[in-house]
Amino acid sequence: MEILSELAKIVPQRETLLAIGVFDGVHAGHRYLLEKLQQRAAEKNLLSGVVTFNPHPQSVLHPHDQLPWLSDVEDRIKTLKELGINIVAVLTFTPEVARLSTKGFMSLIKKHLRMQGIMVGPDFALGRGREGDINLLRSLGREMKFSVEVIPLYTINGEVVSSTLIRRALAQGDMRKVNKLMGRYFHLGGKVITSDKRGRVLGFPTANLDIPITSGQALPGNGIYATITQVDGKQFPSVTNIGIRPTFGEGRKLVETHLLNYTGDLYGKEIRVEFVQKLRNEQRFPSSEELKAQIEKDVREAEIILAKELK
Repeated sequence: MEILSELAKIVPQRETLLAIGVFDGVHAGHRYLLEKLQQRAAEKNLLSGVVTFNPHPQSVLHPHDQLPWLSDVEDRIKTLKELGINIVAVLTFTPEVARLSTKGFMSLIKKHLRMQGIMVGPDFALGRGREGDINLLRSLGREMKFSVEVIPLYTINGEVVSSTLIRRALAQGDMRKVNKLMGRYFHLGGKVITSDKRGRVLGFPTANLDIPITSGQALPGNGIYATITQVDGKQFPSVTNIGIRPTFGEGRKLVETHLLNYTGDLYGKEIRVEFVQKLRNEQRFPSSEELKAQIEKDVREAEIILAKELK
């Protein structure tokens, strides 16, 4: 069983207090739980730990109903470690893992990760058929000698923060809401690939991100966005287009960003684009000259918005 070999590679130096879940996006609700986890772990002289899964269980349990993910596993691990979590255990989610009983899974976690307790939200469930709700976990905790602490759901403006809520706001291009729910800027990262250089012809060269649209990555809805692009450790104000470039009659969806005040060759570089605010919907212009005039307006508007963000 693959999960056994993965757990065997992790050797905690002392007992742990764990949170378990996908933690897609590591959003503000997750951060609230993880902050409580770290506080309680420090009080009990335990290591804080997160058990997460890759791929998303939904893709295994319901392969024909894929959920777009907010952050890939590498970004998730990086963010969790930046938040100060001591141990991040990434387990491959397989049909075999899905068939594990709650008791079987918790036994493995307790043994290999030296688990002394878990902290979960009130809607948490795991194990075969999601049988492991709070009541079952508490019962197992009494039997197997681990604590179960339930943390209230985290809300913003009366809405429970969730990955589903973020995906909905993201599809609408409501980046202000997305970023508030995430507790950070939503971002896309990737390598800059060659393009047809239409942007350069218009006077606004763009960096095309290597993000296969079929990769499962959640994207903001089509439109033009004020963004902050990180290149070689430096931040640049930018304008990013997500869409099919209807003025040129193209049907392939692209993610392309124009960096303001940047000189140099970006091809082959890894960049990170943080989405601050949507400027407008994507639209078709009668001519390239009218498109160029609109892009000039977009750049001016982005400069005003981003001047406040990049102080």
